[in-house]
Amino acid sequence: MNTDNNKKVVLRFNKELLEKGNTEVLKEIISYDFINHTAPANMPHDINGMIQLVKVLHQGFPDLKVEIHEQIGENDLVSSRKTLHGTHLGEIMGHPATGKKVTMSVMDIVRVKNGKYTDHWGLNDIMQVIAEL
Repeated sequence: MNTDNNKKVVLRFNKELLEKGNTEVLKEIISYDFINHTAPANMPHDINGMIQLVKVLHQGFPDLKVEIHEQIGENDLVSSRKTLHGTHLGEIMGHPATGKKVTMSVMDIVRVKNGKYTDHWGLNDIMQVIAEL
């Protein structure tokens, strides 16, 4: 698979899963042996952890939007710098809804093989933003 196609897979993950909460897309774009190398300590590092994270985010921020600023692809890796935007309209990690608009900064690297995520590494301020609600 070429770099442009890998970027399309990452874009699809961000728009269909993170933004829309469509976990069905995982069947098409995540490998059965997927590993999230930087998952929070209390979440599984596999596809189940990814599903849990998306559900938690959508519970707290049902209007979640993903803005991708840059994507860089090389070989089977795609790196993205993005911002998640949302309004705190539901309970998240013990924080009742505040109505506050938030932005969360994310940088990640994804390995894509045969059109599917196999590995993820990321840095973000999501937990910090939630703690400040």
